[in-house]
Amino acid sequence: MPKSKVRKKAAYTPPPVSRTPQKVQGPTHPAYIAVMLAFGILGLVWLVVNYLAGPQIPFMAALGNMNFIIGFSLIVIGLLMTMRWR
Repeated sequence: MPKSKVRKKAAYTPPPVSRTPQKVQGPTHPAYIAVMLAFGILGLVWLVVNYLAGPQIPFMAALGNMNFIIGFSLIVIGLLMTMRWR
């Protein structure tokens, strides 16, 4: 059986580095941080109030299991906002 030919690989050359300056963004505005924290805390408070006094509050009793969706949605919005926090 004939022997297969050995292939030579080309030497690795790293891609050229771009020397153009990148704009560095500054820190996040304090109002953004306040809104981010407010969403997380409001979601947590919504869930705690639902557990402790949900049946006694008329509009929360009418929402039923939607209270969980509302509370967790508020928390998730606050967590998603952390991705843009600098």
